[in-house]
Amino acid sequence: MTAPAPESGARPQPNSNSERKILVVDDEPDTLQLLARRIQSAGYRVITASDGMEALNLARKENPDLVVLDLMLPKMDGYKVCSFLKFDERWKSIPIVLLTARANAEDRTKAAEVKADHFLTKPCDLRELMEIVDRHVARGRG
Repeated sequence: MTAPAPESGARPQPNSNSERKILVVDDEPDTLQLLARRIQSAGYRVITASDGMEALNLARKENPDLVVLDLMLPKMDGYKVCSFLKFDERWKSIPIVLLTARANAEDRTKAAEVKADHFLTKPCDLRELMEIVDRHVARGRG
């Protein structure tokens, strides 16, 4: 499912956010919509998924510039999605921000083991999330 790009009369400049694709994954429709709208409002192109299998398939197909990934998902949890992407040479450079309502030390350790780039607790500070997104997109992959 792809969210529509925000309307704008201006033509995108090279390397503008509108050329950057962010995959947002959450099984809670309200959270998914909130995150997608916030990221879109910064000018990014947003694609969404509501389960782990859909997320993995979209990441492989769309090659996003960054993934915002909930941990507790149907069909495949966020740790497995992250692991499949981070341990594959073709996708390992995609930055992944894990989101979870659980914030214990074990979850943070597991996030590090699957090579997540960031770990945020829900409800997350949307300004902090956008700073992370902007920083990784500006840096590029590599």
